[in-house]
Amino acid sequence: MKRTNISTGTPWEPIIGYSRAVRVGDAVHVSGTTATGADGKIVGPGDPYQQTVQTLRNIRSALEKAGARLEDVVRTRIYTTRISAWEQIGRAHGEVFGAIRPATAMVEVSGLVNPEMLVEIEAEALVTNSPARSRRAAKTKGRARRKSRR
Repeated sequence: MKRTNISTGTPWEPIIGYSRAVRVGDAVHVSGTTATGADGKIVGPGDPYQQTVQTLRNIRSALEKAGARLEDVVRTRIYTTRISAWEQIGRAHGEVFGAIRPATAMVEVSGLVNPEMLVEIEAEALVTNSPARSRRAAKTKGRARRKSRR
C-alpha cells in the first residue's frame, strides 16, 4: 500500500521526526495538532475555545492535503492542560463534529510542547468516498447489470 507523508513546515516536524499526517491506503492519521497559526504563533493564548477552533482548522487542512475530509474522521483524541475548560473545548469540537460523531476522548495532561498551548488534538480518518473507489463501484455495478441482462 502506498504511504504519503504530509508536512506543514512547523519547526517541530524535523526536530522530532514526524509528519503532520500520514495516509496509507484509505486511512489517514493526523498527528497531535495545536492552535499554531500560519505565522507560527499560537492563536488564542489563554482561550481554550479559540485554540480548539484553530486546532480543528489545522486538522481540516491536514486532512484535505491527504485527500480526506472532516466527514471521514472516525476518532479524535483531545489533550488539554486545563480539564476545567472541558465545556469550551467540547463546544468547539461539537461545532465541527456534532453531526459526524467520531469516537473521542478528552484527557488532561501536565503540559504541551509550548506553555501557551492549552489544547492538542489527534484525528484518524477513513476515506470511504474516494473518487477511485466510486469509479470502481460504478464499474462493478455496470458489470453486474450487463451480466443480469444476459
